[in-house]
Amino acid sequence: MSRDHNTSAPVVGQSEIEIAAPPELVWEVLTTIERWPGWNPAVKEVSMPDSVTEGSTFRWKAGPGTITSTLQRVEPPRLIAWTGNTFGIKANHVYTLEPRDGKTFVRTEESYDGLVSRLFSRPLQKTLDKALAEGLGHLKAEAERRSTR
Repeated sequence: MSRDHNTSAPVVGQSEIEIAAPPELVWEVLTTIERWPGWNPAVKEVSMPDSVTEGSTFRWKAGPGTITSTLQRVEPPRLIAWTGNTFGIKANHVYTLEPRDGKTFVRTEESYDGLVSRLFSRPLQKTLDKALAEGLGHLKAEAERRSTR
């Protein structure tokens, strides 16, 4: 797991997928944050007033709550990491992109910390595992759709 990821948190998840598109295209889909609702049905709305640079913040609605996130690392087209807070949960999320024979191998890792995470670790773990896998599936579908244009 990457150093951006809190492996000692009460809830820790990861998922990975291979996408038949170059890393630059996958990066573009992933980092055009204000367009997430167009390809990821779990994201209802996004407000991204700044550019995608370290320290930029964005607000987004996914599930029952609005999350305020801050970009911690932005290394095009290889790594993007952010932290977020909602309902007393502090989340760390990392996406790593790796070129592989004209395709892109994507790993996503996320951790939840805080009192709520400790109290509800089991249901949150199931929710996180499902969300990470589904999110990568949507990213793959959108990147591959754009790749075939």
